[in-house]
Amino acid sequence: KIVLADDHPVYRDGLRQILALDPELQLVHETGNGRDALEQARRLKAEVLLLDIDMPQMNGLEVARERQRRRDPFEIVFLTMHRQEDLFNEAMDLGVKGYVLKDSAAADIRDAIHFVAGGRVYLSPSMSGFMMTRATGAQDFRTAQPGLEMLTASERRILKLIASDRTSKEIAEELGLSPRTVEHHRTFAQSLTSMAATRS
Repeated sequence: KIVLADDHPVYRDGLRQILALDPELQLVHETGNGRDALEQARRLKAEVLLLDIDMPQMNGLEVARERQRRRDPFEIVFLTMHRQEDLFNEAMDLGVKGYVLKDSAAADIRDAIHFVAGGRVYLSPSMSGFMMTRATGAQDFRTAQPGLEMLTASERRILKLIASDRTSKEIAEELGLSPRTVEHHRTFAQSLTSMAATRS
C-alpha cells in the first residue's frame, strides 16, 4: 500500500502509471503536499510513502523527521533531483530507506518500493558512493570513540538531537524526558568532542 506525493501533476501522473504496471503495488492515495501525505499514510496504514523532497506545506525531510518522532510504521522512499551528499546523509539519519533520483528508470522506482517494503535499503546506483563514504566515516568515528558502542539506542537518539543544535528543553519535550537527563547527555557529548579534539 503506497501513498504518492509530488507537487508536479505531470510527473505524478507518470509515477501512477509506473506503479500500475506492478500488480503487487496498491496506490491508496496521491497528493501534492507533504502534510497531506503524512496524514494519509497514517490514516490508510500505508506501508511505503513515496515522495519528493521539495514540496509545499511539509517538505520530505520534515515528513521524515515527524515520522521518526512518532515512530510511524511506514517506510519512506525519496524521489528527488538532489545529488548533494549532505542532503543524502540527512535523509539517512532520519531513517529513510530509499533514495532514488527522478531520472531513474521505471523498474528502479518499483524495485526501490519492494526493497524498502521488505526492510532493505535501496539507492540509485550513482548514490552508492555516498553510502560507502558514510559507512567509512562511521567506522572511523567508532574506532576513535570506542565508548559509543556501549550507548543504547535511546542515548544515540539524544546525542543526534544534541548534534542538530536542539535545546535541552526541546529535546526533553520531544522525547518525554526531564531536561536534567538531557543535560547529562549533553555533558557527555561535550566530553566526546573534547576527547576527539585532543586526539586530533
